[in-house]
Formats: sequence, C-alpha cells, structure tokens
Amino acid sequence: MADLVQRDELGAFLRARREATDPAAAGFRSGPRRRTPGLRREELAQLAGLSVTWYTWLEQGRDISVNRQVIESLARALRLSGPQRAHLFSLAALVPPPARPGPAKVDPLLARLVRELSPKPAYVTNPWWDLLAYNDAYADLLGGLDRRPADERNILWITFTEERGRELFVDWPGEARSLAGQLRVALARYPDDPRGPALLESLLAASGTFRALWDERNVSGYASARKELRHPRLGRVDLDRLELADAHDEKLSLVVFLTAEENRVE
Repeated sequence: MADLVQRDELGAFLRARREATDPAAAGFRSGPRRRTPGLRREELAQLAGLSVTWYTWLEQGRDISVNRQVIESLARALRLSGPQRAHLFSLAALVPPPARPGPAKVDPLLARLVRELSPKPAYVTNPWWDLLAYNDAYADLLGGLDRRPADERNILWITFTEERGRELFVDWPGEARSLAGQLRVALARYPDDPRGPALLESLLAASGTFRALWDERNVSGYASARKELRHPRLGRVDLDRLELADAHDEKLSLVVFLTAEENRVE
C-alpha cells in the first residue's frame, strides 16, 4: 500500500511540475493551439531523453523501476529547485544527491538571532569552523575578529596559529586534538566542498602542532561540552557549549555558550 501511494505521489508531482513549466523557457512554442498548461508529456520526455510511453507510465503511477540517471534527467528538464529536486529523489525512493558546494549564506533572521542572544556568546559556523556570523559577546571572547581577513575568521585557524587561541583554552591540547579529529570527519563527509581541502592545506603549512596531530589520524565527534576559558580581562570563564543544526541548511550550525550551571549567581 505504501509503495502504491509513493508511486501515485511521484506521478502527481511530476505532472504538477510539468504543467508549471513554461514551454517557451524550455524552447517550445506556446501558441494558441496549446490546450494544456505547461509542457506536454512528449515534450518533457524529449527534454529528458525518455520514451513518451515510459514517461506516461511513470506519471500514471505504474509499477516501473527508475534509476538515478532518469530522475536526474527529469529534474534538469523541469528545472527543479534544490528542495524540489530532493523531494523528487525521495519520492523515487532514492537518496538525494548532495547539494552542490558553494558559499554558505546565513539567513538574515538567523543572523539577527545571533546578535540578539547577547550577552550570551553565539555564532554561526559551517563544517570547517568558519565564523559566518557572530555577536559582540563572542567577538570579545576571541578578540579582534572584525580585523581579521574573512578566511582567517576560523576557529581552527585561530586555535592553531594565534597565541590568543592557544592561551584561551585551559585544556588547549585536548581542544586542539578534538578539532583536528572533527576536521578529518568533516573532510570525509563533504569531499566535494573545496573549502575543506584548502583549509587543511593552510593549517598544515602554518602549524607544526597541527601537522603532528593530523598524522595521528584521530577522529572525533561533536558533543555538547563545557569550555574552560582564560579571558585576558574577565579571567577564568566556564561556559557550556550548545550546538543547534540549521533546519534549512544541514551544513550550518548555531553555537551558543551558556554560563556554566555551578557558576551562576541567582
């Protein structure tokens, strides 16, 4: 029963997207003799390199097998958006391909949330620990963020190449080893994102300590954790780090630091 519903949903979705596609934009005439909205079945089949009969069966929800190449061809022919493309793959019971790599964009509302979380330090990051948005409280912890070039507003870079990063963590060796292990996991998970290899190359060239840790081939996962910090003005600061995934982009995370429970003054 579930397979039948899925096939019907796949066919209905393809028909809806076909009828919403502008024939002129796809290279077909849209004159007065056209009685149906959008593309005809034979036109979409032509664009996708499929037989009209086979595509008709697919749209009718018949029990036929489909593969990634066919679904990808249909997605291209219909000029589907990222979410539409992922939905088409899901309906076809196929794992959606990874999103094409590109610069991450922080939603303005998320950036506003980061600012309004002050005085709690907060930032938005990607799998490579680039600081894509941060508030004044977090900038004060690290110091001089706005004066750094964009590619050096990166937690790994600051941790391994700057004295401020080394002095900030009470347990700097443990923090450094964990970050190197998490980078190895991220590189395996996102092999097509050029930012990861570029960052790795920069760190290997800039830090002997990083090179030594990298050669250990340690891997680490994320876990909410307490960060014990030494701030040049505030002294010892203990914070609980919480990371939340962005529902719109799996590669973005919101990180918030809360005052450690035992240090709170009610």
